[in-house]
Amino acid sequence: MDGFQAYGARKAGGDFNPLTFFRQPQTVVRIVCWLFSIVILACVANEGYVNRPEEVEEFCIFNRNQSACNYAIAMGTMCFLCCIAFLVLDVYFPQITGVKDRKKAVMADIAVSTLWALVWFVGFCLLANQWQASKEEDNPLNEGADAARATVIFSIFSVFTWGGLTLLSLERLKRVSFEEEYNKLFGPPLV
Repeated sequence: MDGFQAYGARKAGGDFNPLTFFRQPQTVVRIVCWLFSIVILACVANEGYVNRPEEVEEFCIFNRNQSACNYAIAMGTMCFLCCIAFLVLDVYFPQITGVKDRKKAVMADIAVSTLWALVWFVGFCLLANQWQASKEEDNPLNEGADAARATVIFSIFSVFTWGGLTLLSLERLKRVSFEEEYNKLFGPPLV
């Protein structure tokens, strides 16, 4: 019964193998999501604000819409923290002993991944719209233009990576262990 799995993980216990962990598709995609959040956060925080000599305060490069920059920074920060939290959960997932607890973890992963895909889609729409509506006279030297484009591009990439995580989590949910099915048919082992 050593080969039985529940929701994509072996029976609880055993040693942590980093090589196996980092080869899992879910881990790879989650790290990519984490990197995308860093890129978005860095682009907006570093070059998302421009000031003109005649103005005292800086303004957001996305059509002077402070909400667009605030949204990108807030979502980048929260996504960064969420990725770290779920990476930690992925590390400890094989140590979870109860099948019901594993199912709750997988269901939480599905819900959070779906939510983030939607949040990044809204962010992409907002940022792309505001970037398109930006006036050239607001930023004649095109300061931060590359960072703004990168923010928009990585926002749409984030939609697809979080959507991929949702699909991977749904696939994980579908993987019901042979042991569970066996126990339903023949009862628990007598050992």
